[in-house]
This record gives sequence, structure tokens and C-alpha cells, in this order.
Amino acid sequence: MVRATTLLPEVKPHYGDLTNYVGGAWRPPEATGWLEDTNPATGRAIARVPLSTKDEVDVAVQEALRAWDAWRETPPLDRARHFFTLRDLMERHFEDLSRVVVQDMGKTIDEARGEVRRAIENVEVAAGIPSLMMGYNLEDGAGAGIDEEVLYQPLGVFAGISPFNFPVMVQFWFWPYAVATGNCWITKPSEQDPIPMQLVMDLVRQAGFPPGVVNLVHGAKETVNAILDHPRIAGVSFVGSSEVAKLVYAKAAASGKRVQAGGGAKNVLVVMPDAKLDKVVSNVVSSCYGCAGERCLAGSVVVGVGEVHADLRRKFSNAAEALKVGYGLDETVQMGPVISDAHRERVVDFIGRGEKEGARVALDGRPIRVSGYDGYFVGPTILDDVRPDMRVAREEIFGPVASVVSVDAFDDAVDLINASPYGNAATIYTTNGKHARDFRYRVRAGNIGINVGVAAPMAYFPFGGMKDSFFGDLHPQSRDAVRFFTESKVVITRWV
Repeated sequence: MVRATTLLPEVKPHYGDLTNYVGGAWRPPEATGWLEDTNPATGRAIARVPLSTKDEVDVAVQEALRAWDAWRETPPLDRARHFFTLRDLMERHFEDLSRVVVQDMGKTIDEARGEVRRAIENVEVAAGIPSLMMGYNLEDGAGAGIDEEVLYQPLGVFAGISPFNFPVMVQFWFWPYAVATGNCWITKPSEQDPIPMQLVMDLVRQAGFPPGVVNLVHGAKETVNAILDHPRIAGVSFVGSSEVAKLVYAKAAASGKRVQAGGGAKNVLVVMPDAKLDKVVSNVVSSCYGCAGERCLAGSVVVGVGEVHADLRRKFSNAAEALKVGYGLDETVQMGPVISDAHRERVVDFIGRGEKEGARVALDGRPIRVSGYDGYFVGPTILDDVRPDMRVAREEIFGPVASVVSVDAFDDAVDLINASPYGNAATIYTTNGKHARDFRYRVRAGNIGINVGVAAPMAYFPFGGMKDSFFGDLHPQSRDAVRFFTESKVVITRWV
């Protein structure tokens, strides 16, 4: 049974009609269509989101283009100083941003704090752009008295389209690197929880970024298509489902844009017989149910290898059942709701599909009720006796549902992972160095965990992804991001 939570006050009862931030000013949208933005824990509307038009996207692009020449000519160290200021502002408003993430997205306050911290870390890395953007050279590289060098130069205007699950952090995988390297930026946050990035734009303004360098346009499908089709946008950064990521990649690339498009996942956690099970279980629970399973690095399939399976299943179920579900502003809550009523129905439908396919519902989160709240709650769920060919083992659920699979040997676990079309993350729990190394070497996934259930790269490493989990060449964050947002120019010089 879920433990009841106390009723908590909203961060702010209603944010009104949201506006676009374009050219350094808040602009009332011209959109005729609007969506309601609801608090997932209460089900109550907390804002209205404009569905910005193609013309409004064009206005943002034109403002960014007007700002670009002067911003590109700004020395990298001076560009970096804006990020130092932004970092201080985000620290000052750290708790405000975190609480708004809880209110608009639904995760717990600790999870929201972790998200905002990761965003700040990307600002800190991007502030090192004078070093990160350095090219290289070679005297006499093209012959006697002929020197050769490589310069990294910005391309113009970029845009970022981000998902609901990390309304702050994912945009910060992209835009600090784009802007620090001398480009201008257009943010298109998820229409399901755009308020946190609205607050970020206030901090961007206070940090002194020149008008037009950083912009925000709200919207949904029409807005995204306008970004993908616009001839003056040089590149697009995207995170979402694999199906949409593939479409974004194809459509944007067809119009000559650079693209980095992160897709979905079906992450596998492999528990070996030699693993320290009591320590492993809490890590597995955190991986599967953190952020209500709505993260691209969430554990989704738990594989017990050989004799460990029975003990793993029992201890995992007991630990998951003990989680406290409720409104994330309560510091004692360990798991919040999913993002929307439609998504809750999708997750519940997957649980039912698993039953029809022959899985046993060892822990059922469908009947959960949270006293005092009418939000979109699904409790921790475990599907046992799952076969690798079942849809619940193959398809992304993106909710607090874990499928438990038993295999005989290490090689079977590796084959199961590599057979998946997804390749976002995979983890092995073991005390055996050979198994750990073989796992790292053989598994086709972009983020590998060795006794780490959520293999989330720090800001100074790229966020990996393979197969249908990533479409593109250069990943978000770190040096990959710097290369994505710049073009290499080779200069060969001879003085006679």
C-alpha cells in the first residue's frame, strides 16, 4: 500500500499564458492555438502554452541572425564571462528552478535538484570555451616554409527541441556549447512542461547575453516542422522517441542541416551470480523507478544470470514495493507521477499487454492511489517470467515498469542486449573483472555501467547512444558538442 503524503502548497498556483522570448524581450505570441500545461501530481492546469506558428519561428530566426555577426566577433573569453554570470544566477535560484521542475514535470525534489545541478555543470564546462575551441597547427606542415592550421568557426543559428522528462537539463546539453562557440540559439521546450525553461530565459536575460543570441519559442508539431524546414537554421539538436528522432534526422538533414537526434531506449541491467546482491538491489530500484522510469537511461529489463535470479526477484520486489509514491515537493517521497493522463494510460496498457503475453505481474502499480491528489500516478510495477520476445521486453514503455528475465549464462545476457534495436545504455553488476571488461567490449550501447545503474555521463564527457537510440555523428555535451556546433577551416600559409 502507498503511504499517504501531506498536502503541499504549489510553487505558484498559475503561470498564466506563456510568452516567447525573442530578441531579448518577452513577446506575446500570435498563436491562435493553445494547450493546457498541467501539474502531473494534481492534474490541475498551471499555465497555457501557445502553439507558435511558422511566422513566429521565422521572427526568432531573423532576430538571431541579426545578433550573430556581433556575437561571433565577441572574443571567446568575453562570451565565457556571460556563462560565469549565468552559473552564479542559477546557483542563487537553484531551489526555485528545482521546485518548478517538480511542479511542471512531476519528479521528486531530489531528482529535480539533480537535474538542475547537471544543467549548471554544462554551463561550467562551456565556460571553458577558450580552451575547448582551440584549433591546431603545424609549421612547415604543407612543405618547407608553408604552414598549415585548423580553425573552428561557428555556423550561425541552431535550434534545440527537447523532451518532457528533463525540461532543464537536456536543453543544457546543447545550447551552452552552441552559444559559447559563437552561434545563436532557439530553444523549443516540450509543450508538456515548458515553465522551467521560461524561468531560465529570465536568468539568461539577467546574465547579459545580447538580444537575439538566446531565444525561446513555445509550440508543438507545427513549431518543430517550422524549425526543421527553415533554410537559415544551420543545425538541430533533438531528444525524443526513436520514431520521431529518425523523422527529425531525415527531415532536417534533407534541408542541409547538421543533426544530433537522441532516440528511445530499452536499457538492460545484468546481475551476475557473483554480484553483491544486497548492494545491487537498491541501485537497480533507483535505476528502474527514479523519475518514475521516465528517463532515457532508466533500467527497463532486469536480467538475472543463472542461480542469482530467484534471490534477485524476491529482494527486488520487496524493495520496489517499499517505495513511497506521492507529490515530489514532499521531501520524503521517493517516486512521483508520470507526465500526463494519456501517458499513464499508455503505461497501464503495457502492463496489461505483458499479462496477455504470459508475464506474471509480481508487483502491480495500477491500483495505486495517493491521498489528496488526483494526478497521474502509477506505482512501481514488476513483470516476472518475461521472455525476450515479448513486447514488454522489446519496446520502450517509459514508465515505472521493470521486466524481469532469467538467462543461463553471461553470453546469453550480452546476446539479449545486442539483439535490441536500441543502444542507449546497459549495465552489469559483477565482482568479476573479466566479465566487466567483456561486457564493456562487446555490448553495443553508448553508455555502459559497471556496477552503476544509471550510466549518465558528466558534462565533460559526451552523452552516448548507438543504433536506434541516436541518429547523427556527434553527441551532446563536451568536445563532441563543440565540434558539432563548429566547422573546421583549414588555412595553408606561405609568405614569399
